[in-house]
Amino acid sequence: MMNTVKIRGVTIGEGAPKICVPLVGKTLEQLKEEAAFLQSADPDLAEWRADFFESVEDVEKVKEALADIRAILKDIPLIFTFRSKEEGGEKEVSKEFYCSLNHAVVKTGLADVIDVELFNEEQDVKKLVEAAHMHRVFVIMSNHDFEKTPKAEEIVSRLRRAQELGADLPKIAVMPETPADVLTLLEATHTMYERYADRPIITMSMAGKGVISRLAGEVFGSAMTFGAAKKASAPGQIAAEDLKQILDVLHQNL
Repeated sequence: MMNTVKIRGVTIGEGAPKICVPLVGKTLEQLKEEAAFLQSADPDLAEWRADFFESVEDVEKVKEALADIRAILKDIPLIFTFRSKEEGGEKEVSKEFYCSLNHAVVKTGLADVIDVELFNEEQDVKKLVEAAHMHRVFVIMSNHDFEKTPKAEEIVSRLRRAQELGADLPKIAVMPETPADVLTLLEATHTMYERYADRPIITMSMAGKGVISRLAGEVFGSAMTFGAAKKASAPGQIAAEDLKQILDVLHQNL
């Protein structure tokens, strides 16, 4: 039985994949502008990629910015993500700071979801999941490979591990070198969805070759996709408006 995840009235794991749009401003003013603009894009969710924020190492400034973003977005579900340098992020910080930042954000109650990277120390991952759930915050547990596409079995293994560790939304993004790599990601998604997943999963193949994976989630089993409002946060993201039109066409024909 596949469970869904409901966040502020948005049900993930039901119907067409939900569209998430990133906020990638470096300054508070840029973030406020993006958040206001994002409302016009009408996404299902927003993600604050805090690793782009120039003051991200000042936790109090992060909390202040988070409050401003929350006020502008109103009821749009908000994901807080600090993407580490190892997984394609903008800034390198210590593991200790990564964990303390996420713990601080969870306690504010201003983010609906935090993104926890799967390949952190297992005890740190478990503590973050426990803290998030204690404060009624959902967890995306993610893994990003910007170099290659692992074998389908490895992709499934990582998604299953995220599920075992308590992720509400296991996520993986991989880089294709060939069209066959995109098929590998889609095959792994379908296998996970059909055989192992008891909650929604998020998968994507990045860059131009992988764009089809961002569109075909409803066919293969991925419950969320990422589109850009002003600036993309990862290679292969297309405009949220275009994404919505394509997803609607696919949904109507399934």
